[in-house]
Amino acid sequence: MCGICGIQNFDKANKVSKPVLKSMMRVLVHRGPDDEGFFIKDNIGLGHRRLSIIDLNTGQQPLCNEDGRIVIVFNGEIYNFKELQQKLEARGHRFKTQTDTECIVHGYEEWGTKVVDELDGMFAFAIWDGRNHQLFLARDRMGKKPLYYFIDENRLIFASEIKAILQDPTVPKEIEPTSVSDYLSLLYVPAPKTIYRNIYKLPSGHWLRCKNRQTEIQQYWDIPFYEDGNHASSETEITLTEKLQDAVQARLISDVPLGAFLSGGLDSSLVVYLMHGLSQNGVTTASIGFQEKKYDELIYSRLLGQQLETDYHEHTVKPNAVDILPKLAWHLDEPHADSSAVPTYYVCKMARKAVTVALSGDGGDENFAGYTRRYYYDRLENRIRTFLPDSFRRPVFNALAAMYPKADWLPRPLRAKSMLSNLALSPEYGFFNTMCALPVSVKHKLLSADMLAKLQDYDTFSVFEHHFNRCQAKDPLSRVQYVDMKTFLVDDILMKVDKMSMANSLEVRCPLLDQHVIEYAAGLPSSLKLKGKTSKYILKKIMRNKLPDEILDRPKHGFEVPIAEWLRGDLKTFAYPYINENSAISPYFNKRTIDNMWNEHQRGIRNWSTPLWALLMFSLWHETFMI
Repeated sequence: MCGICGIQNFDKANKVSKPVLKSMMRVLVHRGPDDEGFFIKDNIGLGHRRLSIIDLNTGQQPLCNEDGRIVIVFNGEIYNFKELQQKLEARGHRFKTQTDTECIVHGYEEWGTKVVDELDGMFAFAIWDGRNHQLFLARDRMGKKPLYYFIDENRLIFASEIKAILQDPTVPKEIEPTSVSDYLSLLYVPAPKTIYRNIYKLPSGHWLRCKNRQTEIQQYWDIPFYEDGNHASSETEITLTEKLQDAVQARLISDVPLGAFLSGGLDSSLVVYLMHGLSQNGVTTASIGFQEKKYDELIYSRLLGQQLETDYHEHTVKPNAVDILPKLAWHLDEPHADSSAVPTYYVCKMARKAVTVALSGDGGDENFAGYTRRYYYDRLENRIRTFLPDSFRRPVFNALAAMYPKADWLPRPLRAKSMLSNLALSPEYGFFNTMCALPVSVKHKLLSADMLAKLQDYDTFSVFEHHFNRCQAKDPLSRVQYVDMKTFLVDDILMKVDKMSMANSLEVRCPLLDQHVIEYAAGLPSSLKLKGKTSKYILKKIMRNKLPDEILDRPKHGFEVPIAEWLRGDLKTFAYPYINENSAISPYFNKRTIDNMWNEHQRGIRNWSTPLWALLMFSLWHETFMI
């Protein structure tokens, strides 16, 4: 796992600045503490920081082909690189290393941009093609590895993290108003936008080619949801088990110590169970808990750790986690208010003491409909819509929602008010409404008058609408799964895991997001994913009698953090000046609304922890990067 960066000046006479490129590499040192390298030739410069995982002695980058005219910097792991090497050697290519990186170089020589179709793994890479004078960037299918870029009329700058791009002092730091709106709705900024104008995320499953000042972006892969009702249950269980075993086996390749995260939930427990059966050396696991009992899951991770006799490590996160919040803001690069970044950072830090690579259970919820209440209530709402015409449904449920007592900060799936509101909307907008962290009415009160004027008629729903329109599936569950995987999974979950793991120089691999697992799961009937109120039905069926019933039958429990309690307790003194007294964020937010939220939260009248945490993380980001 590594950090990459680079500059392409469009004027061939404009040479790349070595000091700027070296500065970009320097801020990525946490992503690659083991080695560094760079390539500069006239108007092109590529930089690399290396975390050594495979071929420790000869895997240095940038790496080039035989004549030195094709040069790559690569971040990630290609799990089928040995098969690719054999395939390319049969076509006459000669290898000088045993790295997966060199397979991409020779693959690009052989197939051009179609090399991405051959790669099975997680990756972000840049290839300078000196033969054709073009820069080629690519990102893996699910977006496990990030890739950002800035472009104007003079140059293209790319990097694994935004802060590297900002090392060029001529890159403007202008905030994009619609990104602020998106952030308040979703708690993250969705691709392709970032918080900055003119800095973008390359979307997952896409490549970018820049030649003669012209930039082309293409999608090369999409999640293939389709309706296939011919799955016999017993055959499905066998096939799925084999694909999961293959996915885990592929991710056990490493020349450095390897372990796993163990949360006590089904997904991580499944991964650890399969690792235990495939590994000859036992499994090292890392688990996180909280002092507050209703958030603590250590009882379940200990249970499996004892059953499988893993090399078990655990850590209890305490409210003094406040000490790391400025550090997290620096690593996150842009406002990000998923509070589970705190325990994710700690579990990565703890795991790194024992291993360099860790497997995780990320992706199970999206692949197999694990968000029980979210998906169950969405299905229920769709069934009600089926029986009621729009002419009746919209006015009646709008009126009922308006009359229902306010309950804005009860857990969203339990809110009758939310369901009534959703039933007055289209299925697509209803799902978006469910996914919003803040109701539109609250968001508008929180934004300043100036920001509201800049936003005019902008609606964050357009982000979801884009993906709903691209989804080919007709099944309602498949459609919302698709949107979840294109938004929440990639821009919240995977981004958070990447940044928190790389903050600790730890590589994280996700077997449940293996391409072949995703493609197989996408074709399964919805009834094998969500059966009644039972989520991940097929996973639970194949793991019955393998994992403890306490893990299989427990309700879905996210990586929740006691933010409401912290903001009234140990976090209160630290957070107050950032939320209530930071004049630098006043152009974006309404201070009177903020003060009211703070006071009501402290008095226990309302639970405003979500917007207050979002404001805290925005303020910390702003102080770190904008002042």
